[in-house]
Amino acid sequence: MSPTYAAPPGGHPNQTELLTGRAVFTEAYAVIPRGVMRDIVTSFLPFWEGTRVWVLARPLSGFAETFSHYLMEIAPGGGSDRPEPAPEAEGVLFVVAGAGRLVIGGQAHDLGPGGYAYLPPGTDWRLHATGAGTLRLHWLRKAYEAVPGIPAPEPFVTDEGRVAPSPMPGTEGRWATTRFVDPADLRHDMHVNIVTFAPGAVIPFAETHVMEHGLYVLQGKAVYRLNRDWVEVEAGDYMWLRAFCPQACYAGGPEPFRYLLYKDVNRHMPLAPPRR
Repeated sequence: MSPTYAAPPGGHPNQTELLTGRAVFTEAYAVIPRGVMRDIVTSFLPFWEGTRVWVLARPLSGFAETFSHYLMEIAPGGGSDRPEPAPEAEGVLFVVAGAGRLVIGGQAHDLGPGGYAYLPPGTDWRLHATGAGTLRLHWLRKAYEAVPGIPAPEPFVTDEGRVAPSPMPGTEGRWATTRFVDPADLRHDMHVNIVTFAPGAVIPFAETHVMEHGLYVLQGKAVYRLNRDWVEVEAGDYMWLRAFCPQACYAGGPEPFRYLLYKDVNRHMPLAPPRR
């Protein structure tokens, strides 16, 4: 079965609909279901033409600490020649619909669904929609944590179809991760991967660790354990998990359950709160 990539419905709900959404915001996790990703909650960005965004996560007291996550819609011909305003920011782009041209240091790359790009801090890049339809993509941003003696990573562009998933040991491939960066490469301080569960596959324990997570469900459905609660999620839903939030999963339905996963990695823990 070929992979599919969910996108927000947009528009507005009918006035006759009941308030039955699954949106949850707690001290340990948040769920932003696809049904609340409507036109009224989109934002616009400086120097982006023909573009609107759903902001799914941002650094905020009591919420995400390490990253921001945008889900972007770019109209044909739209885009930006000045996309990133923060010189310390690294980013990952992941395309879910449409066609775009990414230019990095003068070199052009054509991207379609499944296209992936890593952009280290200080990269000269620009992006425009090139197809007849809307370009939809995820843009994840993080302030890069430089380490003396370890160089920053280089930019790269690839596609999900070019990266073989790595199966979790003991699962016979029912639980696998498409890793776009070698986990042992200490130049990288964040990973943005795709995790895939076959129908009926599970995370069979309360996974609890220091990494903060952002999960956007690309395909399928599951029952996901978040802290003390079991929550039903489906394609197009978003989950944020703070550090040490227990998680587990039962994948259901007739197709694979897949999500785009952010986590912070490979750095010492700061021993004092950051200065504001």
